[in-house]
Amino acid sequence: MPRAVPYARLPTEQPNPRSRALDRLAIPALLRLMNREDAGVIRAVHRAVPQLARAIRLVTTHLRRGGRLIFIGAGTSGRLGVLEAAECPPTFSTSPSRVQAVMAGGRGAVFRSREGAEDDRLAARRAVRRAIRAGDVAVGIAASGVTPFVEEALRTARRAGARTILITCHPRPPIAGGLRIVLRVGPEILAGSTRLKAGTATKLALNMLTLGTMAQLGKTHGHLMVEVRPTSRKLRARATRLIRTLTGCSPRAASAALRAAHGRVTVAVLMSRRHLGYAEAVRRLARVNGSLRRALA
Repeated sequence: MPRAVPYARLPTEQPNPRSRALDRLAIPALLRLMNREDAGVIRAVHRAVPQLARAIRLVTTHLRRGGRLIFIGAGTSGRLGVLEAAECPPTFSTSPSRVQAVMAGGRGAVFRSREGAEDDRLAARRAVRRAIRAGDVAVGIAASGVTPFVEEALRTARRAGARTILITCHPRPPIAGGLRIVLRVGPEILAGSTRLKAGTATKLALNMLTLGTMAQLGKTHGHLMVEVRPTSRKLRARATRLIRTLTGCSPRAASAALRAAHGRVTVAVLMSRRHLGYAEAVRRLARVNGSLRRALA
């Protein structure tokens, strides 16, 4: 039998005394209140930096060994995981299989709310058995800290040999096991609406987790997005600017280098800076796990 959850006592369900008159506030006052509450989100994420650093080290280690990063969640938490996974291929040129997301209720729940899906433990077990294997890192996202889908998913992931991380806004989450990233944002101005401060804090934490990991893996060069996939006019323009910045060449030469490198900025820069052919530049990058800095050293 699943344990009884005292939902009324959950930190994410508590009323916020500063927003008692929410429905009577003038619009500017309401917005100022939201802004003041959101300022606390930054402090909450700052307090979680040591936990986030441990998580980045864990994820980096396992991705270097061939593992994958899998986000798991329901509702707003699940959608934030889907968004983070979707952004990794165009930003860091990772394969879609390298960073994935498991959403309670499936793909349809990304666009239309299926709140009951968060209670489906059987669906969680099935989804994780399809998606996760030994050596992966499963990141459960549960603002409340009690979401049954996430709890069951992480339990199943551990049994499969994956490492687990929980991102939550519950100071002492009942969900067991793995590394915990606790974002103490306090009660929402609309009681229980974790798409607000909890969602904002979670998005910030996920940004830190993925960018921190990808920087460790050599997917950036300084502050430059050198693994960008130039799949639109804007991104092609960005790619040629990156090549110009890192090689000092003309706009025409940068465009030619990008074509010669089959759209890969790192390859184009290495070809230009070290006067290499495409195949040799690709081999050199492969030997250093794609790190442009190490390839140029």
